[in-house]
Amino acid sequence: MMMKRFQYCVLLSGFSVLLLFSWYVYSLGADDKPVPSNVTEVELQARLLFKSQKDKAGALQWMEQRGNTDVVPALIYALRYTGDQNGELTRVLNKLTGESNTNEWFNWMLWQQANSELKPFTGFAAFQSDVFKLIDPAFTQFIYPEVKHEIRLEEIVWGGVRKDGIPALTNPKLVSATLANYLSDSDPVFGIKINGDVRAYPYKIMDWHEMFNDVIGGVPVSLAYCTLCGSAILYDTRVQGRDQAFVFGSSGFLYRSNKLMYDQQTHSLWNQFTGRPVVGELTGSGIELSILPVVTTTWGEWKQQHPETKVLSLDTGFTRDYTPGKPYGSYFNSPDLMFPALTQDQRLNPKDQVFGLRMTGAEKAWPLQNFDGGKVINDRVGVIQMVVIGDAATRTVRAYRSEGREFTKAGQQLSTINHGNEKWQVTESALLGPNGEKLSRLPGHLAYWFAWSGYLKHAELN
Repeated sequence: MMMKRFQYCVLLSGFSVLLLFSWYVYSLGADDKPVPSNVTEVELQARLLFKSQKDKAGALQWMEQRGNTDVVPALIYALRYTGDQNGELTRVLNKLTGESNTNEWFNWMLWQQANSELKPFTGFAAFQSDVFKLIDPAFTQFIYPEVKHEIRLEEIVWGGVRKDGIPALTNPKLVSATLANYLSDSDPVFGIKINGDVRAYPYKIMDWHEMFNDVIGGVPVSLAYCTLCGSAILYDTRVQGRDQAFVFGSSGFLYRSNKLMYDQQTHSLWNQFTGRPVVGELTGSGIELSILPVVTTTWGEWKQQHPETKVLSLDTGFTRDYTPGKPYGSYFNSPDLMFPALTQDQRLNPKDQVFGLRMTGAEKAWPLQNFDGGKVINDRVGVIQMVVIGDAATRTVRAYRSEGREFTKAGQQLSTINHGNEKWQVTESALLGPNGEKLSRLPGHLAYWFAWSGYLKHAELN
């Protein structure tokens, strides 16, 4: 479990969480029971600070006797923050749900994800907001009473840091390749080229920041990098009908082990994997960000292909240990997930890496292992014929339209490929033929299988 997601303590007592949500259920009339007339609002608030085991047990007894499953999501929240030393909380959960689950919060979250028909009590958003406010008051910008949402609020979990605790880099400092003595040739980088503007963003820096906002080749973009789901997606942050491009940050929240980013203009929460606002003001707006090409490769290969490249400087304005793998090395090397995400598609292991393409009405993924030794794969997604060129060793995969042409590997290097006797050059924007032909690049990205299959359940797998 990496250091940075758990650098803050949760200052919630078991009693506080249990009584907090029992008060919400009770006072908001979920069971048509009014608050007793002899209990004032001040006294109700005081109960939240009272740490008597007797009162905790009383709250659980009341919920058990009430017998309504609408308190289950809040009980699962309480299980995370309070634990269950005497087993009573788990016993009540089991009785209300008819399950025989363990006292582990992780397992109960998986159960909740699998039971989408379960609905929380009226006022759950207000309860959730109050719980999160105890961790960071800024969280109330994202979750508040009556907030609009298109994902289940009860599946939103705290990721272990406060708002912007993983700080995005906005218009960060870049240096020339000749000054990047802090990089070795084997260091992985995100490579981007837009309108002739060439940039490299090293993994070892982005692992600590997970988001940058920049303008590349005149195009405002954000790289939304979710370390937990192994995906870095480059979004064009311009949206038709809006005067300003969006600028994004990391909220501190997760949904099914995927980061929820937020826009600084409205503080709506966005799904990093889909580029859609899912909680807050912009929910239901129909906005979906366009994906642009980005490639993972090594610094040595990138600067050889693009000696004119600029690269993200170590001078980020933040004090971090930018040693490769420092924040997430143990997670990347483990088959386990850190946060709960239901993986029902067993064709691959949850953290197997895939290269995925998403286009209107058609999605497809290729296991990264399919590119062992360097491969040129001719394929199609929907009606679009394409060629996918990749090397699993460096996790470098690019896809291009093929317009029906069949390509083959030209040699050990993948900078050129063959079409019959013709040699085509592999570039960041297009495949270039010997007679001036161009075949456009398609925007794809890497991801762990659990995230790809979780969000794109009907996508093809090569």
